[in-house]
Amino acid sequence: MKVLTVVGARPQFIKAAPVSRVIRERAQEVLVHTGQHYDKSMSDVFFEELHIPVPEYHLHVGSKSHGAQTGEMLAKVEEVIVKEKPDCVLVYGDTNSTLAGALAASKLHIPVAHVEAGLRSFNRRMPEEINRVLTDHVSEWLFCPTQTAVNHLRTEGITKGVHLTGDVMLDAVRYNSRLADEKSTILSDLGLEAGSYVLITLHRAENTDDPARLSQIIGAINELPMPAVLPLHPRTKGKLAPLGLEITNPNVKLIEPIGYLDMLQLEVNAKKILTDSGGVQKEAFFAKVPCITMRDETEWTETVELGTNVLVGADQTRILEAVNGFEVDFSQVHEVFGDGRAAEKIMDQLQKDLGK
Repeated sequence: MKVLTVVGARPQFIKAAPVSRVIRERAQEVLVHTGQHYDKSMSDVFFEELHIPVPEYHLHVGSKSHGAQTGEMLAKVEEVIVKEKPDCVLVYGDTNSTLAGALAASKLHIPVAHVEAGLRSFNRRMPEEINRVLTDHVSEWLFCPTQTAVNHLRTEGITKGVHLTGDVMLDAVRYNSRLADEKSTILSDLGLEAGSYVLITLHRAENTDDPARLSQIIGAINELPMPAVLPLHPRTKGKLAPLGLEITNPNVKLIEPIGYLDMLQLEVNAKKILTDSGGVQKEAFFAKVPCITMRDETEWTETVELGTNVLVGADQTRILEAVNGFEVDFSQVHEVFGDGRAAEKIMDQLQKDLGK
């Protein structure tokens, strides 16, 4: 069996790592990196740390408008599929790389497997929402992380090929947490004490591309009363100066983007996490750290329903109130993301259905 895997962004590298390990134990994988995240700090370091094989194809698409980026990826992925003739194409999540891989495969009548299927924010203004909905509707296999995702697909009339596998990010966290403990020195490097700081991530377009929202968020960051660390995403960094915004709070350590093992260490040892990232919301849940999400909605509704995650939008007052007051008793929280064996379940199903 030959599986062609399409990845292009940091969250996909993390998700792909455990699945690629299982695929390569049992079959052949052709790994395609679109280049959606293309600098070393956002791409290469994750391949190195997570022991992901060097991609057989690197498409070097890079940053462009949504239409131009997706179109170029579509054309280049199509060429690879025609050359490699895989038995299926595996895509992850909700990026432009995901949609390009799914469209290219489906138009060539190659079955698509979508890992992290069924997520919905119900906000069609988000490009990620369009990507995930369209990908789900052309996929042969829909591997869902939670029962909520299965329910969303059923509501849309999708029941064939739907499989509840659990979340591959839980596989990744369990596999890499011990490695992070052994190898990461990020806390001592930054002079941070476990349980004493807020970890911040800020990159989503709905925040960085909206001056009013970004201004509110930066205003809140500048008033944080406790130590904080912010690995500054290139997109966010490029938006601040043109808008006359600056992070001036001496409590906040601004650092360059970091690798996955360092990020795990910062998450596990944080007092609270302030983020607009989907993946970080889940990693906060796995790490049993209260999460404050700077969005108006989330795909990971389970975390909000279980009381481990609170949505504060881009409101300066609500952000600061949550940082100061939001607490979670994780002893009362049950697991909803599976048993850490999602990658094996995905491969079992592919082998069963493809007969290889």
